[in-house]
Amino acid sequence: QVPLVESGGGLVQAGGSLRLSCAATERTFSRMAWFRQASGKEREFVAAINWSGSNTVYADSVKGRFTISRDNAKNTVYLQMNSLKPADTAVYYCATTRSLSTIYNQHGYDYWGQGTQVTVSS
Repeated sequence: QVPLVESGGGLVQAGGSLRLSCAATERTFSRMAWFRQASGKEREFVAAINWSGSNTVYADSVKGRFTISRDNAKNTVYLQMNSLKPADTAVYYCATTRSLSTIYNQHGYDYWGQGTQVTVSS
């Protein structure tokens, strides 16, 4: 197992910012990603980053507002979320995969964190 622990969620007003962290107690694998699941909806892809940090991918809904980054020395990935909207309200999960090709498909990720709640008020 590669336990992943998310932190940094909370309640924020629309237009505000939050930074989520995901710490792994062991090494992480080639790609790390953030997904989110709003109440009553399917889990959806948010952002992903490769091992070196040279390649990042974002969902259209967050592009230009969210930034994913990682610190491999600390086995940690971050999600900086700016200009938050009520539609961003969800439980945010981090995940990691050994696969070099998996990006958007949640079923391709091997390990998941427990999730952290982000609530954006209008």
